[in-house]
Amino acid sequence: MALSIIYYVLFSALLFVLGVFCLATRRSLIKQVIGLEILVNAAHLNFIALATSSGRGVDPYAQTFIILSIAVGAAVVALALLLSVQVYRTYRTTDVAKLKRLRR
Repeated sequence: MALSIIYYVLFSALLFVLGVFCLATRRSLIKQVIGLEILVNAAHLNFIALATSSGRGVDPYAQTFIILSIAVGAAVVALALLLSVQVYRTYRTTDVAKLKRLRR
């Protein structure tokens, strides 16, 4: 018994809203990176859900695109976390508001 596509799209929308909320309210760099990844995963889920809605099963091109996107996303997250660690070592904070004041 398969779930209807509407459940996947609604869950994807919920994840997207959660990611936007996390980006808008969190001040730590690491929490913002996590929020950004939640946004990307919501887009992946939505893309796969819409790719399966044709009734022919999952499109292999859609799967390939998502796997490549996940691999690139993992590299981006690794780089973002590396930069966050370097910022913390230099300034002893990951608070975005304090880092903005350092620029002046």
